[in-house]
Amino acid sequence: MLSALSPLDGRYLKNTESLRRFFSEDALISARLLVEIEWFLALANHPDIKEVKKVSKKDEQKLLSFVERFSTKDAEEVKRIEKKTNHDVKAVEYFLKSKMQRMPALRKSLEFVHFGLTSEDVNNLSYGILIHEALKEVIRPEIRSVIAKFNSLAKRWKNIEMLSLTHGQPATPTTVGKEMLVFAERMERQFDQLKKFKMQGKFGGAVGNYSAHKAAYPNIKWESFGKSFMRSLGVTPLNATTQINPHDDIAELSHIMERINTILIDFSRDSWSYISRGVFKQRVIAGEVGSSTMPHKVNPIDFENAEGNLGLSNALFQHFAQKLPISRLQRDLTDSTVQRNIGVAFGYHTLAITSLMKGISKLDLNRSAIKLELEAHPEVRAEAIQTVLRKHGVEGAYEKLKKLTRGEQLTHDQIDIFIDGLDLPAKEKESLKR
Repeated sequence: MLSALSPLDGRYLKNTESLRRFFSEDALISARLLVEIEWFLALANHPDIKEVKKVSKKDEQKLLSFVERFSTKDAEEVKRIEKKTNHDVKAVEYFLKSKMQRMPALRKSLEFVHFGLTSEDVNNLSYGILIHEALKEVIRPEIRSVIAKFNSLAKRWKNIEMLSLTHGQPATPTTVGKEMLVFAERMERQFDQLKKFKMQGKFGGAVGNYSAHKAAYPNIKWESFGKSFMRSLGVTPLNATTQINPHDDIAELSHIMERINTILIDFSRDSWSYISRGVFKQRVIAGEVGSSTMPHKVNPIDFENAEGNLGLSNALFQHFAQKLPISRLQRDLTDSTVQRNIGVAFGYHTLAITSLMKGISKLDLNRSAIKLELEAHPEVRAEAIQTVLRKHGVEGAYEKLKKLTRGEQLTHDQIDIFIDGLDLPAKEKESLKR
């Protein structure tokens, strides 16, 4: 931990542990192995590919067990092979062949491992599988918990009146609960889009045309066979591609995640401001230190940490969305090195969620401060008064209240005296005073 280059693998190792099984090198190798095995089995089950012997149920289970029992030792073996091949996907192919070499019924079918594929056929499907699983197991549950917390606070504090600030100036009062509800609804909209999101899949060999496949088996309908295979792995098949998946799917996901992060940055900054104003108090944790020199301080560090890490996450998601859909002609390799950092973007997002939820858990309402702040600004009653005057057809209603309140230090008694002098029904006057 202490010698890690990235804080995600060092200082914050425990906070990002849940993402390792989806975005580590080990996870990517394992996913590639799964794609290679599933493709081999699909070929073996095709009635027109007679050169591959049908795989027995026992051997099929053994093949799939290579993925289920994939270990660090296996990953290290793949990396040793990669040192010779200088190609990560080819190393997985050779690793699988070495395993199958020990299975007598499959020895004559080894050349159908990685049959007709280019590395991107394996890679893009592997990333699709891993991203889907990470969204299902980690990302969506985390976001769901944040939304639930916002809704819970909205319900708990729905009747707590609070001074609003627009342009940093006192404005018409609101409630603490409604302000929480604003963030809940914003997050729910993005969460709905995240739930519907699906990764896309590219297949079809060197430039996406199934050219080599057709050279070997011209009578097979490779396009429909490939689509069926991609659907079996849970991705949405693309029809026309170059050598690579154009990564519009990752761009779409990045835009969704960026909007989610931005909403949470907004919440973090608002929470920081509410703490600064005294609307929120922070529960004191025994043993914690707020400042290295000022003993009295309880700093809003959880919201500050959340904001910083959400910004880092967004910087990466922005780059993914801008860079990954661009590849020279039928392909260049710039996407490969960039894709390897997808887990880093999710890592900073997850780290921020942890900080945010911790910060929320320490919040208490400072009801006396909220009440004092409201009482100190009776001028915010002006909007309601001038609107009631408009209702009764009083000419220059806005201007009358502007003259009374703009830039003035007023008391509630002064405003009540003003109301008494208005040409309004007595019942309306009493309502305005209340």
